[in-house]
Amino acid sequence: MHIREEAVERHTLSVIVDNEAGILARIAGMFHARGYNIESLTVAEMTEDETVSRITIVTSGPRAVIEQIIAQLDRLVNVHKVTDLTELGPHVERELALVKVKGTGDHRIEALRLAEVYRARVVDATISSFVFEVTGGSEKIDKFLELMREVGLVEVARTGVAAIARGADPA
Repeated sequence: MHIREEAVERHTLSVIVDNEAGILARIAGMFHARGYNIESLTVAEMTEDETVSRITIVTSGPRAVIEQIIAQLDRLVNVHKVTDLTELGPHVERELALVKVKGTGDHRIEALRLAEVYRARVVDATISSFVFEVTGGSEKIDKFLELMREVGLVEVARTGVAAIARGADPA
């Protein structure tokens, strides 16, 4: 008997919630209790009166697991809307990373050259190090980090993915 493994898919979810203490803990607890992984998590207020927030979650799993996650999120109290931006179609995803790189001589020159190619900005510099700010899709940041490892990567701080649907309608 042949057991077929389901393909693991990466999905970006937008979760609109009441901005109340404990909602993020309930969502994280739901993921933890069921053994789902959160690859990226960002939260920000989205209304002027600060009563509603958007939580952007990047997670991976077989399609059935993603559907379960969405259904379980949708049942949580204080959750207004769950949108699978990946299923919805065209959407914009961006992430920001601060990248500390040490180096002198040729390594320093190469770090600056790579930063220019990736449109990373120098936000701090010393004689022996730089801190670069790079924004873009997660793949772009991953590639930038891979290249910086070769020239002296010291430390990285990433914001996580922020995402929004394209077009005039809210998602």
